[in-house]
Amino acid sequence: MKQPQKIVVVGLGYIGLPTASMLATKGYQVLGVDVNPVTVETINQGQIHIVEPDLDILVRSAVNSGKLKASLTPEPADAFILAVPTPFTQNDDASNPPDISHVEAATEAICPVLNAGNLVILESTSPVGTTERIKEIIAEKRSDLFAASPLTPHTSPVYVAHCPERVLPGHVLRELVDNDRIVGGVDRISAEKVRGLYKTFCSGEIVLTDSRTAEMTKLVENSFRDVNIAFANELSLVCDKLDINVWELIDLANRHPRVDILNPGPGVGGHCIAVDPWFVVASAPELTPLIRTAREVNDCKPEWVVRKVAVMAERFKNPVIGCMGLAFKADIDDLRESPALAITRKLIDSNIGEVMACEPNVNGEFSEFPLYELAEVLTRADILVVLVDHAEFKEIDYELLEEKVLIDTRGIWR
Repeated sequence: MKQPQKIVVVGLGYIGLPTASMLATKGYQVLGVDVNPVTVETINQGQIHIVEPDLDILVRSAVNSGKLKASLTPEPADAFILAVPTPFTQNDDASNPPDISHVEAATEAICPVLNAGNLVILESTSPVGTTERIKEIIAEKRSDLFAASPLTPHTSPVYVAHCPERVLPGHVLRELVDNDRIVGGVDRISAEKVRGLYKTFCSGEIVLTDSRTAEMTKLVENSFRDVNIAFANELSLVCDKLDINVWELIDLANRHPRVDILNPGPGVGGHCIAVDPWFVVASAPELTPLIRTAREVNDCKPEWVVRKVAVMAERFKNPVIGCMGLAFKADIDDLRESPALAITRKLIDSNIGEVMACEPNVNGEFSEFPLYELAEVLTRADILVVLVDHAEFKEIDYELLEEKVLIDTRGIWR
């Protein structure tokens, strides 16, 4: 099977940019497409706009070799990978329907440059039916391809499949290569064609299925984790009321050979776990009370943290509150759906004291409110609220904390 020589990656964020740079180092000619001119310019200078270990080295090497460049518009290619956001829409009835407008826009953007035999691969985590919708858009916009196709009625002149990303921020480059991948095609030949591409850079097993099953598999993976985190977060509320150390409790319970409770936190964030369960709920709201309740438990945890801080702030005349971390998880700069950021915003809006936020992984582009160096926060703050378990926070000398009120939502100061 002839492999693609040129690949277009649409969306140069936390998934698209590592994928594009990885493909470039494997010898493909890669064009990364993004709607943000600053992102395009940054990448073409061999630099990166996100925090991910070793990604800067990979991008610089790929750009300098001439194998990777960025653009605002797509060009003809052999394969197109869509890695754009798929958020949900918050509404009054809390059904929170998914928003696939970015996927639709990306599909429409590549339609003018598609040719027969191209691969179109959706990597974005998406509600069931999105991959089929991509094929529908292509058929609507490029009916000429379908009219001229010599293929059988059961296949398409353009091969369309879903291969959901399954990587952990902070370990993306390794997991892009090592993790098993699921490829779900709108037809069998699409799945096989896309598997051929991914086999050139993935060492994990590549399993074929249909597109709807592939879409649902990714949603189920993150819904499973969300439900288990909700259990841990609910335990933390009960333990706080009963004056029990939840971290010790979980450590002891996990000594049972068939118990594996996750760690609680200030909520759940990120582009997957905080979003994907709503896609499942929206698809069958009458059948998913457990998944919905887990989402509600995790979404309520930030409010609990804010109330906890407010109670502690009453001890001081003019309290200074240090919010430690804004990202949704440790040692990255990703703020998407971050409970830490939501909590900090609420504390600022509540006017219960001066709020000093510290986020060592966010660069100067953040301007919503001031950020402070860790040393200054440790010196001035009366109350320290650990919202993210960054490595910098774990290394703090405990003697510096003796005079502080500590609210540790991550359990780093047990």
